[in-house]
Amino acid sequence: MDQSNTETFADTEAGLDRTYDLAVIGGGINGCGIARDAVGRGLSVYLCEQGDLASGTSSAATKLIHGGLRYLEYFEFRLVREALMEREVLWRMAPHIVWPLRFVLPYHKGLRPAWILRLGLFLYDHLGGRKLLPPTRTLDLTRDAAGKPLKPGIYRRGFEYSDCWVEDARMVALNARDAQNRGATIRTRTRAIAAERGEDVWQLTTDNLRTGKLETVRARILVNAAGPWVDHVLALTLGRNTRTEVRLVQGSHIVVPKLFDHGRCYIFQNADKRIIFAIPYEHDFTLIGTTDLDYHGDPAKVAASKEEIDYLCAAASEYFAQAVEPKDVVWTYSGVRPLYDDGASDAQATTRDYVLELDEAGAPLLSVFGGKITTYRRLALHVLEKLGHHISAQARARHDWSAGVPLPGGDFPVQGFDALLADLARDYPWLSATLCRRLARAYGTRARTILGSAKDEAALGRDFGAGLSEAEVLYLMREEWAEEAADVVWRRSKLGLRLSADQIRALDDFMVERRAARTAAQTP
Repeated sequence: MDQSNTETFADTEAGLDRTYDLAVIGGGINGCGIARDAVGRGLSVYLCEQGDLASGTSSAATKLIHGGLRYLEYFEFRLVREALMEREVLWRMAPHIVWPLRFVLPYHKGLRPAWILRLGLFLYDHLGGRKLLPPTRTLDLTRDAAGKPLKPGIYRRGFEYSDCWVEDARMVALNARDAQNRGATIRTRTRAIAAERGEDVWQLTTDNLRTGKLETVRARILVNAAGPWVDHVLALTLGRNTRTEVRLVQGSHIVVPKLFDHGRCYIFQNADKRIIFAIPYEHDFTLIGTTDLDYHGDPAKVAASKEEIDYLCAAASEYFAQAVEPKDVVWTYSGVRPLYDDGASDAQATTRDYVLELDEAGAPLLSVFGGKITTYRRLALHVLEKLGHHISAQARARHDWSAGVPLPGGDFPVQGFDALLADLARDYPWLSATLCRRLARAYGTRARTILGSAKDEAALGRDFGAGLSEAEVLYLMREEWAEEAADVVWRRSKLGLRLSADQIRALDDFMVERRAARTAAQTP
């Protein structure tokens, strides 16, 4: 399949001989959300990310859009209310990658009393202006299907409530895609290595890690949204001596063959007062997480430890009739949460709220500490509010514009996914039901951009396995900054769970060849 005459890749060079209104360091959910909000207000935006989009914390979450039921115990009512309000906003913005999920909370005798659970869920139902998500209900686990996978005779009563699921790394990529569609400059594999501050403007020097090319970008405002590297950017890149304001907390997850057949997930209490989730994952698996441990190493090298794997297996085995053992684990992933250091003694008690620090000793510098994927859009809105007197009146007037604007592929009703799926199945009857659903879930209405006028599978080009076609890979390279196999199989999708090592190597070789061909075509 030859698309060499039509390929245009997402990171094609653009002229930088201008002064941007805003330069953002960090291509995670907060950085990309800020870029989208700002450019949608008419501001000029430049964003650089040292790796792939969402290559750090933003692809290592539990993948939930949720209020954070356990945060009520720490009296974080503002955070919980804001997060609860965002659930349906994000669902409307991206109904292909965000959808409702029902959570089952079994009552565990000897832990939190049942009346505490009921009170927490009452607040959960009423704090956030819920309109579409169904309310809490009480379950008889001796009769309900949700009780069948649990240890018999122990967990007899439970509660079921609503939150949402999100394809986290895709949320990041779609925010970046929409930002670039609106005029932002997005640079991946581009590290910020120095910044010189003037009275009115920053000069940011970046290093393209693929080509070694250095560039200097001018911007009136600099936003440090580097996640776990936020202090590193302040101390090393910007040359600022700073006290450590970020607490790095490691969260690890395990994936095992599926433990139950229904579509609900579980939230389990543990004797150490932590909770874990057990979530249906990629149809054939169960995702279990997460841990909360202080982390002191390089965030790029974080990995699930044996102790964490053992902890998650033991915590799940406390509830499930079928024991979960380390030998069952087919994949693990781990991320470092850049939480604001509020002095809490335990990592699990550290605030999940975000803090925005604005330094106006010259050209403005705004640093982001903390945050969670559920509240990324509100965080971006508050960033622009905090920068209010540094941006134009027209930009300030576009307050909260993003709430009603869908992300790419999300331009269909929240309750219309089945209709979208039926339309794709009708127009491409040769697609398997599994592939049709995966493409609809990943790309929404933009699935047609990948499928085009194809009349059969052969028209999509080379098959890399598990339904991953050349047409899809080229789309991800062209539209979503994918450059390596890992970008495709672990972030833009989770097909790494289904592809062999040889298949992933073949995909990587193909993408290297495509990148080389692009570079050769661009060389005078």
